Amino acid sequence: MRFPAALLCLCLCGCGRYADFTLPSPSGEPAIEAAYDFSAEPAPVLAPGAPGEWDSVDVLNPSVVRYRDRYFNFYSGFDGRTWRTGMAVSKDGLRWEKSGMVLAPDPASWEGGYIAANGSAAFVQDRFLYWYQAGPRERPRIGLARSGDGRRWRKLPEPVLETGPRGSWDERGLGDPYVIRAGGSFYLFYLGQDRARRQRLGLARSEDGIDWEKLRSNPILEPGEAGSFDENGLGEPAVWSRQGYYWMVYTGRDREENRSLGMARSRDGARWEKLPFVFRGPQAWNRRVLCDPEVEARDGSIRLWFGGGDRPSPDENLNGQIGVGLLSVRED
Repeated sequence: MRFPAALLCLCLCGCGRYADFTLPSPSGEPAIEAAYDFSAEPAPVLAPGAPGEWDSVDVLNPSVVRYRDRYFNFYSGFDGRTWRTGMAVSKDGLRWEKSGMVLAPDPASWEGGYIAANGSAAFVQDRFLYWYQAGPRERPRIGLARSGDGRRWRKLPEPVLETGPRGSWDERGLGDPYVIRAGGSFYLFYLGQDRARRQRLGLARSEDGIDWEKLRSNPILEPGEAGSFDENGLGEPAVWSRQGYYWMVYTGRDREENRSLGMARSRDGARWEKLPFVFRGPQAWNRRVLCDPEVEARDGSIRLWFGGGDRPSPDENLNGQIGVGLLSVRED
C-alpha cells in the first residue's frame, strides 16, 4: 500500500499538536428550556450472527451514513476474541441487510489483533471515511480508512490521533471517535483514558481528517459525582447542532457497569454543560446497557441508533444488539 510522501509525513508527525479553538457558531436562535423524551422500538434492528461467525457475540457501535437512497451502517461485531467492522444496508434505517465484515485489525501493524472497530463514518468527496479505534487493549488509538464503495478499504499506515504525553488525561488510550463537519473543518469528539483508567471526553480539529490538533483545554466533559449514572466514566459521544446549540448524547457508566445515555449542550462545541436527562433501556434486551448513540437530525426529533445489552460490562460480552428510537422534546 503506497501513499504520497506528504500524506505519510502528516500521518507520522501531525498527531501531537494542541490549539485553542471553538466550533463555528451554530445557526438558529438558542432553544428555550425543554425536557426530552426517548422512545425506542421494542425489538433490535440488528442482531448478532450465528455461532462461530465474526459478529456472533456482540453487535454494537452503529455508525450510520446516508448516501443516495440508502443508509449504510458500519457497525462493530465481536466473536469473543476480536472486534471487527461490518456493513449493513437499509432503505429506511429500520430493516437492515448485512453485507459482511469489511475491516479487521492487522496484527502485523500498529493495530495489533484485538480491535479495528468502534468507529465514525462519513461520506466526503465521493468516498467513505471511517475513523476507528485500534491498537492493543493497553493503548488504543484512532486510525483512518477510506473506501469508494464501503466494502473495500485502504487504511492509512499509522494512527491519525495519538495518545497524549506522560501525565495527560489521555495518555493511556483513545477511543469512541465521533466526527462532524462544521465550517469546512472536521471536529472529532473522543474518549481519553489516563493512567488511573479514568475515562473522559475530548475534542480535536482537522482540515483534512488526517492532521489533527487537540483542544488545549481538554477534557470537555468529566464523569459525574458519586452515585450518578456516569460516575465510572463516560464515552461514545454523538453530536449535532440545532437551535443555536451543539447537542451531545453520550454513554455513562455507573459503579456496577450499567450503562445509560446522558445529554449535554454547548454554544461553542468546546465548553459543555450536562443536562438533567438520563435515558435507560426500556426493554429486557437493553435494560442493563444503553450505549453507542448515533444520531440523525430530523424535523422535530432526532432519530437515534444505539447499542443495547442485558449484561453489564465496561467493554464486551453484553449480548449486544443494535436498536433504534427517537429523541424528542416532551409535549407537556
